[in-house]
Amino acid sequence: MSDNREIDREVDRQVRSIAGRVAEIFPEAELRARIRQSILTSTPLRVKYGIDPTNPDIHIGHLVPCRVLRLFQDLGHKAVLIIGDYTARIGDPSGRNAERPGLSEHQVSDYMKLYTDQLFSVVDPDRAEVRYQSEWYADMSLDDTLRILAKFSVAQMLVHDTFRRRLDDGSRLSLHELVYPTLQAHDSVQVSADVEIGGTDQKFNCLCGRDMQRALSQSPQVVVTVPLLMGPDGQKMSKSLENHIPVSASARDVIGRVMSIPDELIEHYITLATDWTDARRAEALAKLSGGANPRDVKLAVARTIADGLAGESDAEAAVNEFVSVFSRGALPADLAWFEVGARRIGIIDLLACTGLASSKSEARRLVKQGGVRVDDRRVRGVDEEVIGESGDERIVRVGRRRFLGIRF
Repeated sequence: MSDNREIDREVDRQVRSIAGRVAEIFPEAELRARIRQSILTSTPLRVKYGIDPTNPDIHIGHLVPCRVLRLFQDLGHKAVLIIGDYTARIGDPSGRNAERPGLSEHQVSDYMKLYTDQLFSVVDPDRAEVRYQSEWYADMSLDDTLRILAKFSVAQMLVHDTFRRRLDDGSRLSLHELVYPTLQAHDSVQVSADVEIGGTDQKFNCLCGRDMQRALSQSPQVVVTVPLLMGPDGQKMSKSLENHIPVSASARDVIGRVMSIPDELIEHYITLATDWTDARRAEALAKLSGGANPRDVKLAVARTIADGLAGESDAEAAVNEFVSVFSRGALPADLAWFEVGARRIGIIDLLACTGLASSKSEARRLVKQGGVRVDDRRVRGVDEEVIGESGDERIVRVGRRRFLGIRF
């Protein structure tokens, strides 16, 4: 592009595309300048996104920044995925009111093997560069480490809301947690990031990357933050809160979990968890405001998400089963059965031992929330028992998607 007006139009197009998907661009003027330079030199921007392999699976909340990363790819830029095999051993302290338990090198190694395939459900692997922190941290000397740490002061770290809050309320704050933003910042230096994408809770860490690059004579990266995806319970999606939707979940589970979100989160999920065009999004929202059944719009969202994760055929089958089960009162075709030897069993023990709840504490929470039914009767108390004679059968339902047959 040789014409300045044509270049300006292309810069505007790219910035508008990005701004429509994110919470903040800091600073936007620098992003415009970098895109312009990218066009003039035919050099793609290096757009960084880092993720710590702290669990075996990622959830769809992790894919929100990946969708923005894919957008940058589609605009002609290079995705740089950082797998945090060193910072995972610390655990990101952002938003935490207590110290995370440490992970072993073996745990991190096992988890990170699974991550790239899951991320590539959104990110184009042919236009991505995957980097591991061990490339630069494994052989780093103590002298090198101290030189990095010297780039920041304690006062700078204590600007972090999480650190300050924990100090104020007397909670433990370990020295190694203070190091986390510094390590993430140094990643940006190592990969020469032009842009870093992170959740809104990552803004402090990403801005540290700007400071580190500036201190080491690199051009400071532009920081792009994205909103945090809420779980079906309205809280930030998190495995620790058990409100997450795993990327590896079956299509049936994805459909069930998305259909359990409250109606007020439908627009939130359309914007953050789908790649719907502006026109399709506007059409769906117009239907909602025009009095359409929110369930129908929600089902379209759920199908889109399941299609992207599990494939079109599995998504279609899961949607058909959902409609059959919840609209027509049918039971799942592959309903599992559990044999009970005694004439009675406590509902908490039943939920925990059959896997309908991950623990007795989760079982109690589900009952107290009114989410457990036996033969379509809501279980009212945690001390209730399921009772039957030999040959009797009961159907236990947890939430809107989990069923189990009980046979005495």
